[in-house]
Amino acid sequence: MQDINSEIIRKIIQQKNQRNAVILVHNYQLGEVQDIGDFVGDSLELSQQAAKTRADVIVFCGVHFMAETASILCPDKIVLLPDINAGCPMANMIDARQLIAKKKELPGYAVVTYVNSTAEVKAESDICCTSANAERVVNSLGNQNILFVPDQYLGAYAAARTGKKMEFWPGYCPTHARIRPEDIIRNKKAHPQALVMAHPECRPETSILADQVLSTGGMLRYASSTEKKEFIVATEVGIIHRLRKENPDKVFIAASEQAVCPRMKLITLEKVLESLESLSPVVKVPESIRVRAIKAVDRMLEIG
Repeated sequence: MQDINSEIIRKIIQQKNQRNAVILVHNYQLGEVQDIGDFVGDSLELSQQAAKTRADVIVFCGVHFMAETASILCPDKIVLLPDINAGCPMANMIDARQLIAKKKELPGYAVVTYVNSTAEVKAESDICCTSANAERVVNSLGNQNILFVPDQYLGAYAAARTGKKMEFWPGYCPTHARIRPEDIIRNKKAHPQALVMAHPECRPETSILADQVLSTGGMLRYASSTEKKEFIVATEVGIIHRLRKENPDKVFIAASEQAVCPRMKLITLEKVLESLESLSPVVKVPESIRVRAIKAVDRMLEIG
């Protein structure tokens, strides 16, 4: 198996060089896919990399909305998603028609849209955010009334941190919702010295038990900078690979082995190679949607 993977990786590198391609990989991807990435990160970090790349081709190892964001930022690039079925259930919990109707119910509200959303929804939004900068984005809007879509749990976290009164769309991440308070309690009993890091997409009753609530990028930075040696990690299990790789002297325990996003795991080395060879599947946001969506994405990137 190792020899097969080595040959696939060799071919990927060869194709990448021929195509002048860059491979962007999310922290939740399979470990072997993370290992071939030119950049591995969270949604914000990968959006920033997409915005400044000089590559002709972007291979996005993530889910559909991430490839769409790259297409929004880089209309002149070929954006590939190695498995077109790699979608996001949360992103599918709201569409543009539903958001337009909600805005009519709440006239004058600023729409803050989590980047885990479709391009059409971004096009109906005032500003996007990620889990890494949601608090800063909300604060940037001053005293405006805010409608936060689609993640009610990230919205509630941002509201608690900023003191803002906000309206939330009832969306959520099924993977993070599977991480329950009892998972944290059980693991703390088994590992009493461990520090708990939770993603803000978790349920509030889970997040409140954490020592640190952080984006995946924040978790990686915190784990590397602290003297703590043991961590319970309440997010999608894919990040454990990178945490262990970057901190071999530390221990990382998944809060729940059920916290697996099956769509994130659809992309494999074989599919990355096939995508580069065929230059497909392509994700391309129509220009009429892109020019509206990019305003909300650019505002997010300005905040950083």
